[in-house]
Amino acid sequence: MAQSLRQITIIGTGLIGGSLGLALRKNGFRGKIVGCDRGGIPARARRMGAIHTAVADPVAACEGSDLVVLATPVAGIIELIGKLAPRLGPDALVTDVGSTKAEVVLRAHRAFGSRASRQFLPGHPMAGKERSGIAFADPDLFRGAVWFFTPLANQDLHSGRAADFIKLVRRIGARVETLAPAGHDQLCAWISHVPQMLSTALASALIEEYGENAPLLECGGRALREMTRIAASPYSMWRDIAITNRKEIAAALLKLEQKLAHIRENLDTRELEREFESAHKLKNHSPRRRRGASPPRINAD
Repeated sequence: MAQSLRQITIIGTGLIGGSLGLALRKNGFRGKIVGCDRGGIPARARRMGAIHTAVADPVAACEGSDLVVLATPVAGIIELIGKLAPRLGPDALVTDVGSTKAEVVLRAHRAFGSRASRQFLPGHPMAGKERSGIAFADPDLFRGAVWFFTPLANQDLHSGRAADFIKLVRRIGARVETLAPAGHDQLCAWISHVPQMLSTALASALIEEYGENAPLLECGGRALREMTRIAASPYSMWRDIAITNRKEIAAALLKLEQKLAHIRENLDTRELEREFESAHKLKNHSPRRRRGASPPRINAD
C-alpha cells in the first residue's frame, strides 16, 4: 500500500483527522502516523489507535513525514500552509481536507511559489457527522463517500506521492473525483453548505416559534429529525466555510429564497404541483440509482 509513504502527519486529530488515521490503519497502512492537535486530543487519538505518536508543534510534527494532512477548520489550514511551506523538505507532499478550496489554493500558491504543484494537493472528503471531535472518529467514515481533489495547474496526479495518496484514499473506500477549485466551491455551496444553512435556519426558527423545551422532534417524526440533524454541527467549523465561500453560498441562498417565495405565493395554485413534479426528478440522479456517477460538470477555472 503506497510504500513510498512511510510516515504521515495528520494535523488536526478530530473527527476527520482521527477517522483518517483509523481508516489508514484498518486498511493496511504499515507506516507511522504522527498526530498534532491541541490539549489532550492527540493522547486520546493515540489511545484509540488513530495515531502512533503525538507531537505538539506542527512544524516538528512534520519532520520526516512524506505526507502531511491538514485536517483543521479552513482558517487553520490557510494559516498552517503559510507556516509549514518554508520549513518542509522538497519531497514532502501537503494535502488538506478543507470544505472550501479557492482560498486554500490561493494561499498554497503564495506560500509554495513555484513548488506548489509538486508539494500541495488540495482535497476535500465529502464525509462527516453532525458531531465533531475525536470521540466520534470512525474508520469507515469515508467508505462510499466522494473525496474531491482540485489539482493545481499542470499537477500530475498519476505519479509520485500524489498518486500514492490517491491510492490510499481509494483503499479506505472513498471515490475520487477531480474538479477546479471554483467549480468545487460552487458545487459544495449547493450540496453541502446550503443544506447546513437550511437545517440551521429551520431549527432556529422552530426554537423561536415553540421554545427550546417543546417536544418538536418527537412530534415531527423522521422527516423533521432528518432535516434538523445537522443543525447540531459546530459553528466553529461553519464560520470558516461561510467566510471563505461567502459569494457562492450567498448566490445559492438567494436562488433558494426566490424559489421559496414562489412556493409561498402559489400554495393554492397548480404552480405548487409543478414544483413538486420538478423536485421528484432529483431522485433519478441519487447515488443509489446510479452507482459511480460523477459529480455535475462545472464550467469554472
